[in-house]
Amino acid sequence: MAKSKWESVKAKLHLVEKWARDGISEEKIAKNLGIAVSTLEVYKKEYPELSKSLKKGKETLITELENALIKKALGYDYEEKKVYTKTENGQAVTYTEITKKHQPPDTGALFGLLKNKDPEHYSDNPQMLQLKKQELELRERLAKEGNW
Repeated sequence: MAKSKWESVKAKLHLVEKWARDGISEEKIAKNLGIAVSTLEVYKKEYPELSKSLKKGKETLITELENALIKKALGYDYEEKKVYTKTENGQAVTYTEITKKHQPPDTGALFGLLKNKDPEHYSDNPQMLQLKKQELELRERLAKEGNW
C-alpha cells in the first residue's frame, strides 16, 4: 500500500495558507504540494486543518483586495520618487525628486463596491432584485406551510 502524502502536506500548511493568500489556484497549490487535485479534494474533506488553511488564506486575500478596491474607489494621495545621478566636477551626485500626486476616485470601482455592499440601492436591475426577494419570501412561506 502506498504511503499517504498527508504528512508531507500537513508540514506545509503554512505554505498552503500563504499560497491561497497570494491568489494561487487550488490546482497550482496541489501541484506545489506534489499531489493530484483529486487528492487535494479528498484531503480537504478528511483533514479540516487543510480546509481551514485554504479558507484563511482566501479570506485574507479577499480582505486585501477589498481594501485596495476601496482605496481606488475613494482616491488617494501618494508620492512619486525619482532618483537621478549626475556628474558634477568629476563627482557623481545623486538627486532625489519627490512629487506629490493624487489618484482621483475611480467611478467603476466605486459603483462595483456599492452594487455589492448595498444592492438594495445600487443595482443594474432593481426590478430583478425585487422579484428575487419576492421569490425568496414565497419559498420561505411555502416551506413553513409544508407545501414545498
